[in-house]
Amino acid sequence: MKTKFIYVILAVLLMGSQMTLSAQNTDNKQKKQRPTPEQMVQMQTKQIVNTLMLDDATAAKFTPVYEKYLKELRECRMMTHKARTEKTKAQGTDANAKKERPSMTDDEIATMLRNQFTQSRKMLDIREKYYNEFSKILSQKQILKIYQQEKMNANKFRKEFDRRKGQKPGQGHHQGQKTRAPRQAQK
Repeated sequence: MKTKFIYVILAVLLMGSQMTLSAQNTDNKQKKQRPTPEQMVQMQTKQIVNTLMLDDATAAKFTPVYEKYLKELRECRMMTHKARTEKTKAQGTDANAKKERPSMTDDEIATMLRNQFTQSRKMLDIREKYYNEFSKILSQKQILKIYQQEKMNANKFRKEFDRRKGQKPGQGHHQGQKTRAPRQAQK
């Protein structure tokens, strides 16, 4: 009788542990869902409003302008992404194509570089356009704080991306980073 009781207790504990594991798995799946681009814009806007400590009236003027700014920047960034995905679709989805990247021709490289220049100009135009809009609402110090916060966020995203790729932060070369030779000891 005592052994049956122990078996019943063990069975109940086993089932209970399985239920908590499955509950944790569904929680993890819900947490791993990425926010939509619109949700990202709202989160970034809220973060900037909190960082700048804007009053309600200023926040009401600033929020729609900043959201439009973020959306235009995102569309501009997606220009090259769309071009890349179209090119890979045109090349086909062969299993070997992903493993071995075909070398680019000089014409393809020139086109890619010109597209990057065009994208950079468009991003600069957007930043200038909205700088003028922000200047109507915010002080210059607040605008500087926006750009600093954006740079910090970009660094956080890059570090997280590197971490997920299995690299230590700072390893590898990113666009805009230069390699530096170690300084020579001065005598």
